[in-house]
Amino acid sequence: MSNPMDSVDPTDSDAAPDATLSTDGARPILRFERVLAQPPAVVWRAITDREELKAWFPSEVIADAWERGARISFPFPGTDMTLTGTVLEAEEPRVLAYTWGEETLRFTLTPEPDGRTRLVFTDETPPGIAARNAAGWQVCLARLAGETAAADVWKGHFDRYVAAFEPALGPQEGPPAAS
Repeated sequence: MSNPMDSVDPTDSDAAPDATLSTDGARPILRFERVLAQPPAVVWRAITDREELKAWFPSEVIADAWERGARISFPFPGTDMTLTGTVLEAEEPRVLAYTWGEETLRFTLTPEPDGRTRLVFTDETPPGIAARNAAGWQVCLARLAGETAAADVWKGHFDRYVAAFEPALGPQEGPPAAS
């Protein structure tokens, strides 16, 4: 299956791949910003269509509907783990927010004058897994953008985020134990 985001330029300076960390609220918030080559309607499909999500999201995504209050389940292939969530906000093709287990994910899509889309993705996460999540989302968002990476790239991102986040958040957990 081809990725609808495959025409992004991964060398584009607007596609800042690193997460920033905000600790101003009750829980840490990871923030990524990327400029994707496709218009918002195409990016919207990539973040809401079950088949397109399989190309980049870390689990299956089964939504009753993309409307406020709808239920979502997130089964992880090859495991017995399934997270659940609720749609918090859905304004096609601009904003999508939902809970993912105990986290809150938010996608904000803004059209760029040249037909591209500025994606701002945030993950409100428990403090002890912020580095793990930042590394994972960095890989997932690269896949959304059509980029490919070595299988072990996650570890390098994780080590960098641990060094950056531990002073503010304390010890960081690594990948989840295999089921």
